[in-house]
Amino acid sequence: MSARESILKRLRERTDGPLQAPESDFTVVTGRGWDTGERIERFERLIGSVHGEVIHATLTDWTAKLAEVLTAKSIRRLALGREHPVPVAARAALLDHEVELVDVDRDIETWKREQFESVDAGLTSTRGGIAETGSLWLWPTPDEPRLISLVPPIHIAILDSETIEDTFFDVIERHGWATEMPTNALLVSGPSKTADIEQTLAYGVHGPRELVVLIRHPQEAT
Repeated sequence: MSARESILKRLRERTDGPLQAPESDFTVVTGRGWDTGERIERFERLIGSVHGEVIHATLTDWTAKLAEVLTAKSIRRLALGREHPVPVAARAALLDHEVELVDVDRDIETWKREQFESVDAGLTSTRGGIAETGSLWLWPTPDEPRLISLVPPIHIAILDSETIEDTFFDVIERHGWATEMPTNALLVSGPSKTADIEQTLAYGVHGPRELVVLIRHPQEAT
């Protein structure tokens, strides 16, 4: 009898009943009790600590703020979707702006070289943020594929202030990941970064060198 068979035999012959999963106490990973203002402050402070840039706007002026970002960073080719409300509004607002809007709903094999070599930035919506870690969470779709947030040198993410949760656990619980876990969720905590053997941190080596988070507020940003 092999060791594996021996272990399984002992498990089958247990006399104290079937194994029961222990009760789990998740209080350590939830229950922070922060209000909206505290969530925003924590999110901005933490993502800023790893070189993420936060810009505040309202639901009515965010596209004007976006245009200012494109000008300030000399972005001439912007990759974005077509169907989500964020790229739809951005496309309408940028019609008269000196930026080329690059369609991303294409087979990656047909424009891989273009994406890696000539796109200046990618624009995405977000599903929300995490205050405890200063992170964004994205749920890529064919309209907004994951590569537009992972490849261009600048990633511009649009985040609604009311979608910032306290912790990652709260995101999982509130959005029902136990029954409908996304197949390709992304957690973004700042621009791409890596370190060599001497622990020298470098940004943008394997992805975006800059992350700009435009937070949309339902009222005048403070």
